[in-house]
Amino acid sequence: MKQQLENIRSQALAALEQASTPAALEELRVKLLGKKGELTAVLKQMGKLSAEERPVMGQLANSVRAAIEETLEKRKTEISAAVLEAKLESEAIDVTIPGDVVPLGHQHPMNMVLQEVKDIFVGLGYQIVDGPEVELADYNFTRLNIEEGHPSRDRSDTFYFTDDDSVLLRTQTSPMQIRVMENAKPPICILAPGRVFRKDEADATHSPMFHQIEGLVVDEHITMGDLKGALITLMKRLYGEDLEVRFRPHHFPFTEPSCEMDMQCHKCHGTGEVGGQVCSTCHGEGWIELLGAGMVHPKVLEGCGIDPEKYSGFAFGLGLERMAMGRLKINDLRLIFDNDTRFLNQF
Repeated sequence: MKQQLENIRSQALAALEQASTPAALEELRVKLLGKKGELTAVLKQMGKLSAEERPVMGQLANSVRAAIEETLEKRKTEISAAVLEAKLESEAIDVTIPGDVVPLGHQHPMNMVLQEVKDIFVGLGYQIVDGPEVELADYNFTRLNIEEGHPSRDRSDTFYFTDDDSVLLRTQTSPMQIRVMENAKPPICILAPGRVFRKDEADATHSPMFHQIEGLVVDEHITMGDLKGALITLMKRLYGEDLEVRFRPHHFPFTEPSCEMDMQCHKCHGTGEVGGQVCSTCHGEGWIELLGAGMVHPKVLEGCGIDPEKYSGFAFGLGLERMAMGRLKINDLRLIFDNDTRFLNQF
């Protein structure tokens, strides 16, 4: 038995030194030390030894097992290091080789125009505010002096969540004007951009979801002249100092007096014709409607706890998509939402 153990030791150590992969090491471990391994088979014969031989052979067997296990662990470490070294060498990156060019994205054209508008109004002292898109009809309509029965409250125009029409997707960012006025005292000077929703997708100039920018100023001695000054400043900075604009009387429930602002068509330059044909951008009008505005209705101020005898204010609302179309000469609203990189890469 002593000779058998010595043979197992010598052969095992030699085999372990020759093994070059983790799989080969595992195969040797099972062959030598497993339940049916060579060393185990020899140890099963210990019962046949005399009482004097048994301790001696047991000590030798433990020595052989320890030598095999020690060498096994050593080879595991060496082979793992060799495998890692080979992997690092095979996957090495030559940093002198030029890398692949990664194309960089840029802002969406609509966001470009939005940022321009924000920068202009922040420079005029306005604060940017935001609010919920799922809104209460009380804020979206009632407190803006839009009474029951008004066409804008019809289910054909508005996305409602409840049967009693009390919760809806906001149709304008005007609710933010109410939320600010009921929680802040004048002077108030805010800009409220955001997504709004209306059941309107009849043609290439409308979408059921679009972006609106609304402004509100409330303080003592605010006049229509202040409103016109702010809007003319905005348009001339966006479209150029030579831009021609006009204001037309209009009606909105939440402003009195109210107006709409137009700019001269950038395609036909106010003539209504291009190449002898009716201008497709302004439909022959020579003007493009930009926004609605007016002086905040006294009922709206009073409903927010602001004394209309002491304070006055103006408000305006414009469609960001329409502004972007005019600013960047885009003739179809759907191009803004298509996410076609051939179109977006032009900006």
